[in-house]
Amino acid sequence: MGGTYWDESACYVFSAAEVDRIEEVTAELHQLCLKAADEAVRSNLLAQFAIPAPYRELVAQSWREREATLYGRFDFSWDGEGEPRLLEYNADTPTSLLEASVVQWQWLEDVLSEADQFNSLHEKLIERLKAMRPAAGGVLHLASVKDNDEDLGTVEYLRDCALQAGWDARHIDIEDLGWDGARFLDLEDAPVSSLFKLYPWEWLVREEFGQHLLGRPATLVEPAWKMLLSNKALLVLLWEMNYGHPNLLPAYFTPQKFGSDYVKKPLLSREGANVTIRNRGVVRQQPGGYGEEGFVYQGVAPLPVFDGRYPVIGAWIVGDQPAGVGIREDDSPITRNSSRFVPHYFT
Repeated sequence: MGGTYWDESACYVFSAAEVDRIEEVTAELHQLCLKAADEAVRSNLLAQFAIPAPYRELVAQSWREREATLYGRFDFSWDGEGEPRLLEYNADTPTSLLEASVVQWQWLEDVLSEADQFNSLHEKLIERLKAMRPAAGGVLHLASVKDNDEDLGTVEYLRDCALQAGWDARHIDIEDLGWDGARFLDLEDAPVSSLFKLYPWEWLVREEFGQHLLGRPATLVEPAWKMLLSNKALLVLLWEMNYGHPNLLPAYFTPQKFGSDYVKKPLLSREGANVTIRNRGVVRQQPGGYGEEGFVYQGVAPLPVFDGRYPVIGAWIVGDQPAGVGIREDDSPITRNSSRFVPHYFT
């Protein structure tokens, strides 16, 4: 990645009232997202989400059965004035989890032990994983891409949480998953019946190996219906269903309603790739390899800026419960994979 990632040269200070507001908004938007997923399935809107046709029934069935979800992260623009505005929802493979959970909590204990922090991630993850574990116990395989230290760190942290929740939790590189014609296997030829995969659903459904998922040979975390919430088309549906909501930005599939100022985002993209911001005559673009599936156009909610730092508030949800905040900041209004993680506290 290069440069500083964990950055404690600064920290962000909230009031208790501001923390309460973030928690309330996170809980409300989570419920609105669930209603949007239901509408997408009931009204057969899955083509708008660029979900390949063979997988649409898999997504719909996963939603109808309310397959269990572990976590997600809402990204907000907010400077403490007015209302937090939703930029996007990282609902499938959000990272910066370890930093938001135990690392910044350890920072608080070391530096500001008299203060508090909006952070119950660790406890809620263990509680949620315990609720997802079969009554008779079970094996949970946790997969990430080989030779990716960031992903491995996230998965190993979640594996530790799963062990504390009573799972037999085992790491496997996703490239090492096998297939015997009916089920997934690990390197010891043991069946993989429950799989946490830090690997995007939109990649899986476009790869040859992904076709094995159509028969639902394993329980996946995150479940297939999370494809509806990890897609920027969600922003358009949310706005359509909740027009004028104070925590949402206008969002459409075409830019005509915006005039000259808007943000263009690919339906499927990560870490700011291929995002374009047009605001007050200034155009900022981030390169990348996304956009083939289409774009959405969103109203502009400029990030606050402090001494050249642009922070995004990441508000975590675990199961159905708000669970804390992590802040990433960048030297650019587009948050990228080089963004820094900065701790917070409240008084």
